[in-house]
Amino acid sequence: MVEILNSLKSHQVLAEEVKVWYKAAPVDRFPIDGGACVKYKDLQIAVFNFDSGKEWYACQNLCPHKMQMILSRGLTGSCGEEPKVACPYHKRTFSLKSGECLNADEERILTFPVKVEANHVYIGFSR
Repeated sequence: MVEILNSLKSHQVLAEEVKVWYKAAPVDRFPIDGGACVKYKDLQIAVFNFDSGKEWYACQNLCPHKMQMILSRGLTGSCGEEPKVACPYHKRTFSLKSGECLNADEERILTFPVKVEANHVYIGFSR
């Protein structure tokens, strides 16, 4: 998992660069204003449903601080207009748009494009 994430870190996937739209699950499988974990190949991806803004976000599930698969169970919210998730163990807070750590000198996390079509959530990957 860590090796795969490291190989992807050299390039954040933008929506216009998506080669694979992975059909993750129906919309109702994700908690409102919370997250859930889905698996794509060998990756665990945290998917977040921000109901208040009808927005969806996806990022790696691995918290880089202690290398634990926990971000899907993180605390969600915003910092101004920036949607964020906080690791429930270590309180490291990450932007769900850019992956940047907002409250510590920590490496960024991977984020992935998300779209909803026909009541299903899709996550975008470059491979």
